[in-house]
Amino acid sequence: MTAATATTATSEGPPAPRGGRIRQAREADILRAAAGVFAAQGFAGATMQDIATAAGLPKASLHYYFRHKQALYRAVLADLLHDWLAPADALTADRHPHDALGHYITEKMRLTAERPEASRLFASEVLRGAPEIGDLLRTELRALVEDKVRVIDGWKARGWMAPDVDATHLFFTVWAATQTYADFDAQVCAVLGVARLGPDELRRATDHVLRTVLRGCGITDPTAPTARHPRECEDPPQEPRCDA
Repeated sequence: MTAATATTATSEGPPAPRGGRIRQAREADILRAAAGVFAAQGFAGATMQDIATAAGLPKASLHYYFRHKQALYRAVLADLLHDWLAPADALTADRHPHDALGHYITEKMRLTAERPEASRLFASEVLRGAPEIGDLLRTELRALVEDKVRVIDGWKARGWMAPDVDATHLFFTVWAATQTYADFDAQVCAVLGVARLGPDELRRATDHVLRTVLRGCGITDPTAPTARHPRECEDPPQEPRCDA
């Protein structure tokens, strides 16, 4: 779900559909500003005034789009979850895992770099037991993972990756490996001795995660020349000769 397809909750009944490009753009700005405020101050500490200020709106205008803080918080989390799920569209049965999984990981790392505050907000919600989006995790997220697990099992059946890969736990591994650069950036930066992760560090991190996951899953580049084992490059042994 993106800002354009989400719904706004009101105190008078079910969510009302959003419409109009200007409204959609304004709501997208609000969601992004709210994600930063919630991530920095937590749900309890954040106020609608803080969010309105961050979004560059009068508080009354913010209430026009979102009647109360909880509705806005849920909208932010739902929007973030759908943004995180979107790269999984690359995982299709007809696409080789070297390309598909590589794209998925690269996009996850890009989102981590571009929206670190949103990733930390999502992590905080999950650590609290996901009280606001638990229903989305148990339904939409679970259904998506089950669908993509079938794709990965198909890749294994075709011999495109190691047969002993646990497809479900592979997702947990990718999520942990990619989102740690946002959720624990202070730790990562401290160890690397940098103030923040710049393009070079992020490129290095992305390359590492790609190599680790793809090689760990026994996935090779189908377009690369077939590698030969070093022993195969040696001259073959000569047959013994029997001189008459």
